[in-house]
Amino acid sequence: QVQLVESGGGLAQPGGSLRLSCVIPETIFGHSDMGWYRQIPGKERESVAVIDRSGQPTYADLVKGRFTISRDVAQRTVYLQMNSLKPEDAAVYFCYAAHYYNKYDRDEYWGQGTQVTISS
Repeated sequence: QVQLVESGGGLAQPGGSLRLSCVIPETIFGHSDMGWYRQIPGKERESVAVIDRSGQPTYADLVKGRFTISRDVAQRTVYLQMNSLKPEDAAVYFCYAAHYYNKYDRDEYWGQGTQVTISS
């Protein structure tokens, strides 16, 4: 069973920083787009940042210039560095991986979610 293991959520003050980490299994890491989504209760899950198989990142407009996605191939880990946090960034953050088993078809996997709370 494929399991994405997240860590790094918690409490931060407005203007503060947090870093999320997600370890992705070796069986899927090398052929996956990966990234982070977030969800607020009562709202749909939304994309925050994704890094594709070539290493190209894309960001939601709301986080551009504040969040940075990166990956460590040796550690099979994708990171989300969140700076200048705002109260509206509070959400459950989910790690995501889309594993391509051929050119067009993929399986999607999700982490269990990690809570990010922003409060002074």
